[in-house]
Amino acid sequence: MTNKPNSAQPFGRRRFLQTTAAGVGGMALGSLFVPLVARAQTPELTMWWWGEQELPGLQAYVDESVAAYTAATVKPMLQDTAVVISQFQTAAAAGTPPDIQYLWNGIYHMESVWFGYLKPLNGLLSEDTLRASNPTVLSNFGGNTYRAGWYPLPMVWYYNKDLFDKAGLDADAPPKTWAELLDACDKLKTAGIEPLGGGMQDGYWAEWWMSHSFVQTLDTAGEAVELFIGDKDFNDPRYHEHWVRLEELRTLGFLNKDMPSLELYPGIDLVVAGKLGMGQSIGSRLPADSKATNGRIGSMVMPVFGKGKLAGKPIVDTQGLGIAEGSANPEAAAAFLEYLNTPERLEAFHKATGWLPSSSRFDADLIEDASVKAMWKAWGQSPNITNVTNLMPGQFYEQAAIPTGQQVVQGTLTGEQAGELAARVAQEWRDFNPDLVEKYQQWVVDLSK
Repeated sequence: MTNKPNSAQPFGRRRFLQTTAAGVGGMALGSLFVPLVARAQTPELTMWWWGEQELPGLQAYVDESVAAYTAATVKPMLQDTAVVISQFQTAAAAGTPPDIQYLWNGIYHMESVWFGYLKPLNGLLSEDTLRASNPTVLSNFGGNTYRAGWYPLPMVWYYNKDLFDKAGLDADAPPKTWAELLDACDKLKTAGIEPLGGGMQDGYWAEWWMSHSFVQTLDTAGEAVELFIGDKDFNDPRYHEHWVRLEELRTLGFLNKDMPSLELYPGIDLVVAGKLGMGQSIGSRLPADSKATNGRIGSMVMPVFGKGKLAGKPIVDTQGLGIAEGSANPEAAAAFLEYLNTPERLEAFHKATGWLPSSSRFDADLIEDASVKAMWKAWGQSPNITNVTNLMPGQFYEQAAIPTGQQVVQGTLTGEQAGELAARVAQEWRDFNPDLVEKYQQWVVDLSK
């Protein structure tokens, strides 16, 4: 999860022009024939989208793209964060979905796949376009891909280079191992700098902590699903070690003291403001934060403690677009998505937002900021992994992922007790959702490839 969205008035499903020659004289038919053919050749598409809320400039890009597109008339509607999922599912159930729908990653769109609301994109989009868009493995089910990538959200750790210099650390070589991280924290603390942390009050920092640390114990994304469906157990020390490591940081006094009372983004701002050595962030913030600090914000992968095959790899979440099963013209919708993935449109995306499209077709040489260029080379253009917290059932997210991190930071829960809580919540979810467990069991096949 990363800012999950929603809202807007439902757009009615587009109507198709129906004509008949009955009762029309030859002269009238001749006068109507050309415009009717022209309209038939330019179908109307509706597109419900989200993203301006986390990526200013996206509205301008969508408007410009729609205006320049001639193969169809596309009617876009920006949705509110609160209804991105529910609005689409309600419309799809009623048979009036948009043709093109914005889709978060993982379970946030996979439920719509299981309900039969989304079309597989295999065969609609070219294989090259679909692969280049980097939809992530979490978009696959039953051998099909249901989302095309739109723009990426690299999950990064920030560090303040000026504070590293002050503490005698090498700002060009941030810590890569857990031992190196503890050493860096100790030096920052000795220099009078709070070493690590952010803001935990709203709970999202706890989710991001799992994104970076829980994955270090896994060999595949499917292994995370096995913990939710009961094939593996959070009581196993391997699968709650990430909470034990968080407890270690708190015990050593390396977390900022006001962490429990700050929300996520004010906590990130501490690193940018030079008041905190290191913290979690997302890549889409880097252009503005780098500019504000004259390039003195560095990005790094979370230092490694785990022995899983996914440990130490950069994480890239991806927002995406899909086509509704109820679309009356899925081929036209697919053609518009192909258009958004042309080099011209990818460059226009960058110009409008200052950020990057997810497609590997984007020319990274267009990036001017050195910090952003370095981050994208390390995350987007190198082997990366997806954000496994997008696999979490909603009940687990609310009752385990968030409160465990909060309570470990507050000192009211140990890492081992966090594992016990997670195991209990996962069991309760299985007991009350056997139908979803079955779908997850099928999903794990794709995720383990």
